Amino acid sequence: MSVPGYRIPVHQSLTRPLLLAGVPRTFAILNGTAAAAIVLGLHNPWVLPLHLALHVMVAVLTHRDVHLLEIVVRQMRSRTYYRV
Repeated sequence: MSVPGYRIPVHQSLTRPLLLAGVPRTFAILNGTAAAAIVLGLHNPWVLPLHLALHVMVAVLTHRDVHLLEIVVRQMRSRTYYRV
């Protein structure tokens, strides 16, 4: 229902999800921190391509559905069965 003469503009940043390098921000920070800890702390540089491949894979999935990771996290937190 719209009232003539009253319009409220909604900025586009309020409707778009927060992405960092094409993936959700929390995942990008978590993945980057884990990669840095393993590569710099344990001196295993072979792990870096795995983290980059994971980031690219999640970026492709996020491009198809922005809320995919939120749905996966919610599904993992839900119970498999409920007692009656």
